[in-house]
Amino acid sequence: MPENSPGPADSWWSNAVVYQIYPRSFADSDADGIGDLQGIIERLDYLSQLGVDVLWLSPVYPSPHDDNGYDISDYQDIDPLFGTLADFDRLLAAVHERGMKLVMDLVVNHTSDEHPWFTASRDGGQAGDKRDWYIWRPAREGMEPGTPGAEPNNWGSFFSGPTWTYDAASGEYYLHLFSRKQPDLNWENPEVRQAVYDMMRWWLERGVDGFRMDVINLISKTPGLPDGIVHEGARLGDGSSHYICGPRIHEYLAEMHREVFEGYPRKLLTVGEMPGVTVEEAKLFTDPARREVDMVFQFEHVGLDHGPGGKFDVRPLKLTDLKASLGRWQTGLGETGWNSLYWNNHDQPRVVSRFGDDSPAWRDRSAKLLATVLHLHRGTPYVYQGEELAMANFPFTSIGDFRDIESLNHYQDRSAVGDSAEDILKGLRRISRDNARTPMQWDATEHAGFTVGTPWIAVNPDHTDVNAKSQLADQDSVFHYYRRLIALRHTESALTHGDFRMVHPDHEQLYAFTRHDAAAGTELLVLANFGAADLTVDLPDGWEHSDILIANIPATQPLTSPHTLQPWEARVHRRRTS
Repeated sequence: MPENSPGPADSWWSNAVVYQIYPRSFADSDADGIGDLQGIIERLDYLSQLGVDVLWLSPVYPSPHDDNGYDISDYQDIDPLFGTLADFDRLLAAVHERGMKLVMDLVVNHTSDEHPWFTASRDGGQAGDKRDWYIWRPAREGMEPGTPGAEPNNWGSFFSGPTWTYDAASGEYYLHLFSRKQPDLNWENPEVRQAVYDMMRWWLERGVDGFRMDVINLISKTPGLPDGIVHEGARLGDGSSHYICGPRIHEYLAEMHREVFEGYPRKLLTVGEMPGVTVEEAKLFTDPARREVDMVFQFEHVGLDHGPGGKFDVRPLKLTDLKASLGRWQTGLGETGWNSLYWNNHDQPRVVSRFGDDSPAWRDRSAKLLATVLHLHRGTPYVYQGEELAMANFPFTSIGDFRDIESLNHYQDRSAVGDSAEDILKGLRRISRDNARTPMQWDATEHAGFTVGTPWIAVNPDHTDVNAKSQLADQDSVFHYYRRLIALRHTESALTHGDFRMVHPDHEQLYAFTRHDAAAGTELLVLANFGAADLTVDLPDGWEHSDILIANIPATQPLTSPHTLQPWEARVHRRRTS
């Protein structure tokens, strides 16, 4: 088996922690209000002190930035907003000098409509060069091209509106599951696949250590692109059953592994972002014997607070739902697959505001609790920039505060059908992706030390109290708690090799589980009180007077059964089993 595809629990990344950087919002070195590569270089010692093993960069390629860089116009260069290829090489060398790895974002379900491939596909007409590199279709039979309802099928886009845009010059439509400026590549065409593999090899030869693969399970579509189901209250069809984990997805990823990763001399990391993936599919994707990807990002747990009206129809989380979901993934992937563990990323709101309590009384404690629960599961944890500081959602007051295309399109779409501005903003405040994209809070100065210019999106006003400088100086801070958790991942074998068993699965306030490493003869017990009231619980047998491993408040009392947990208290105990 190739060096970069050992059994999951024995792989180098099984006890590693990944840190995601959203370069636009991380650190600005040239005062233009946009983060850049040099800014990242200047903050690497901070990340080294945190103890993370891998840095994942959101896209830094040339782009029109319709979707903040996830619409790529050149896969083999750096956008001048972020720097140059020489800057990238200096960043990569500096990361490696500190013993960390660097993973690039791979966005190959779609390109920008300004990519030369698409320009050739569109401008050459129906018989033109690279026409078949994208997905073009004529209007529905008997309908006038370009008129409402004439689209080749009824699919709705992730970013509102139809998934098809009409090109009058050629008389056909092109498919875009996301923005109209993000046309989908045609993975049925082997020339497309080879061009992608060539590009990936080019980055690996440059020295990068792997790829996070954006919506990679959408690259295979059902032949014929049939209509989707129109759900009650919807204007467009749900085509997801025809592009989520499509008929050739395993074939494509196995081919990618053979063409790009097979036998590679360096230890690489491949993680596939896969909306809608099931446990059963994820077991196949992450089985080392199948040689597809090392782990997947699944979305089940971050959809639990979405209501029947979609992601912006937010409702309170039920803890039992969260436990059932994460527990199912822990058990389901078992010994042959591997989990990626995350609360936050560039597409999700801040978890301390979402699943914790961001009030001054409980912000730090609930942030530490959430970190404890996540990092003690089986899998590779991902930390999103600012999560280690308990950065919170932004207090948006008007649509003018937003920058994200998904949020802006949603506002326009719902306004058009008569929803009030305040009703729309209520959902956007809670769940908009812009909550994750406000600048990193380095200090209490104007613009939080992110820039001396005008930031591209406003800094959260709470940066005067919540920032890296103050937390580095406070050993009881959220930052230092994350640092201790990450160190624990590196040394505690039960976190890598231990099995997982939920305790009190039906309890609505307690999140508790055990991790048992039979070979090492150790077992861990995790207790977390998800609430602002004391909680008295019965413990499993044998945990009285066990050793405390880590806790988010001073643990002055030994465990007894029953045991009372304080509000938002989390503690981890360890005992010998042999």
